[in-house]
Amino acid sequence: EDLLMKRLISISTAITAALICSVALADSKTEKRVDTALEVFKTFTEIPESAIPASILKDAYGIAILPGVIKVGFTIGGRYGRGVLMVRQGDDTWSNPAFIAMGGGSVGFQIGAQSTDIVLVFRDSRSVNNIYNGKLVLGGDASAAAGPVGRQSSASTDERLAAEIYSYSRNRGLFA
Repeated sequence: EDLLMKRLISISTAITAALICSVALADSKTEKRVDTALEVFKTFTEIPESAIPASILKDAYGIAILPGVIKVGFTIGGRYGRGVLMVRQGDDTWSNPAFIAMGGGSVGFQIGAQSTDIVLVFRDSRSVNNIYNGKLVLGGDASAAAGPVGRQSSASTDERLAAEIYSYSRNRGLFA
């Protein structure tokens, strides 16, 4: 458990360092996006009972953080958000953040407005490459699963879950 916590702190430090390095050259809008992404990532890793397990992060190929994805709908709906994507490099360091956007639409019985913070943990390069190519459909191009949480899940989930992407989210608002 101590080793996992040390690894989690190491990963958080690496992500923080990469984000800070990129901020040095960024404008205020970009800086705000990076700062918000960092805050969201911290909230997803700080509470032991509901945190993203360190073992999942340790083996991650990439991490996408999308704070405040807005979803609205009244029969016709849509969602849109912007965030950052970082990829683990060959020397086990993290790349500088690449800026990404997520969007989509839907039709059907729906009503409401919601803001969602999303963290996607990529297990391999295929899904990340689809993002770089401008197209990734979760569930269509890549299998996604709600990621395991908490300190007890780290030992039991690695072999049982075979999704390419683990998804973590926190919602505010109502949507039906």
